[in-house]
Amino acid sequence: MPIEVKLINSQSDIETAFSIRRKVFVEEQKVPECIEIDQYEDESTHILVTIDGHPAGTARWRQVDEGHKLERFAVLPEYRGRGAGREMVDFMITRIGEDRNIFLYSQTAAEEFYRRLGFKAEGNIFYEAHIPHRKMVFPPSE
Repeated sequence: MPIEVKLINSQSDIETAFSIRRKVFVEEQKVPECIEIDQYEDESTHILVTIDGHPAGTARWRQVDEGHKLERFAVLPEYRGRGAGREMVDFMITRIGEDRNIFLYSQTAAEEFYRRLGFKAEGNIFYEAHIPHRKMVFPPSE
């Protein structure tokens, strides 16, 4: 089961990524599409992960005042638990550079996953699209 992660640089791949995000966030988690597809799409760097050549997941990152924000992690249900999420995080951190300020807003249900990858929870729980989130930073500040 080869897992491959690549930068998105074609219209076809971005459409595939948006389709994955719609299935995961809009259909499964009931996030309004007007929130899910947002004004930051063009300034973000998008990635696509495939398993056995099939589109399985996507994510993006962008530069903000605070550092590099990892966002919109989505893995299709049939591919969860196979390592796609870990591969996407590793790919993004490698591309950005571990010495940079990297953070994300994790759904609280995924906090343990990000902890295992070296992120540390910071601050209080807050809500986005009625889903509880918490800020997580990498590398953890000591």
